[in-house]
Amino acid sequence: MSMETLEFIIYPDGRVQEKVTGVVGQSCTVVTAAIESELGDVVSQSPTAEYFNQNLELTATATNQVTW
Repeated sequence: MSMETLEFIIYPDGRVQEKVTGVVGQSCTVVTAAIESELGDVVSQSPTAEYFNQNLELTATATNQVTW
């Protein structure tokens, strides 16, 4: 499990740049929605590679058959 981080850079002109790491898939939009609504208008977004990844859950079943 990776650490989820939000990084903010606040520029002198008031612009705020945010960078999300450690959040897989489109759930990062859920994580940042409340913050973005308080900060103001979103001017642009650039999805990272993690945005396009998916959480995978693998399940394996093994069966043994014994004959006499």
